[in-house]
Amino acid sequence: GFVGRLAAKLARVPIIIHTYHGYSIIYSGGIKARIFLGIDRFMNSISDRVIAISDPMYNDLVENLHIAKSNKTVVINLGLELERFAESNKLKGQFRQQIEIPNTTYLVGIVGRLVPVKNHKLFLSAAREVIKQIPDVLFLIIGDGELREELQRFSEEIGITKWVKFMGWQKDLPSIYSDLDCVVLTSDSEGTPVALIEALASKCPVVTTNVGGVSEVVEDQVSGYVVEPNNSEALANAIKNALQKPDKSRSMAENGHQKVLSKFASKRLISDIKSLYVQMLKDKNLL
Repeated sequence: GFVGRLAAKLARVPIIIHTYHGYSIIYSGGIKARIFLGIDRFMNSISDRVIAISDPMYNDLVENLHIAKSNKTVVINLGLELERFAESNKLKGQFRQQIEIPNTTYLVGIVGRLVPVKNHKLFLSAAREVIKQIPDVLFLIIGDGELREELQRFSEEIGITKWVKFMGWQKDLPSIYSDLDCVVLTSDSEGTPVALIEALASKCPVVTTNVGGVSEVVEDQVSGYVVEPNNSEALANAIKNALQKPDKSRSMAENGHQKVLSKFASKRLISDIKSLYVQMLKDKNLL
């Protein structure tokens, strides 16, 4: 964001637009966070528009952090190509067969980079509690990153390695979502949770922490289970409910399915971005 906008300014590009997908740097605290906040305030002052991908992110940028001005900031939700996820039911059974897991075993997954802001330790801590009541379950960590070895050690320390499988990066996510009984998100911060959108597009039940733009995707007890951040007991209870009340979970996932297909479609995003670009060109008398 800094390098691109600075280059554009030096090259005298007439319209500069920057999109925020997340702002986790503030959680690092200290001098580093203050430096980045100062840099962003300056860069946003030379930008013509700032795009926030959710209302909560808009509030953070404009109202809480004061790094962007309201008259320059617009909200444009993410848009994704969800068709292959919406048709994932055709793939049901393939992933279980691939990893040799019977239909009688519950599959609970978390999808994302293995980085601090995703808080995978919360996922593993909740897993330990779930296993006490539901032993026939496997927790899948889908993705990779800097914390993989640390998380593997943590699962050993709390005695759950038998129930945890690190899958690394996976290309065929639709087939995975189609076989998961529950997708969990444990982040400390989220712009817009892509994994939850993909899961609900696949009609997969979801459990999530209530952070950032999650509220624009999942409504508690309507389209999924929403719990407060950093509460492993509440998260474990929500996962158990998702597994032990399959009819309710599937019904909520269906509600979420309809919502994400209409709100986060790629065609809608293209239309919104086109409208913004055209308006900016007109405002600068370039069109």
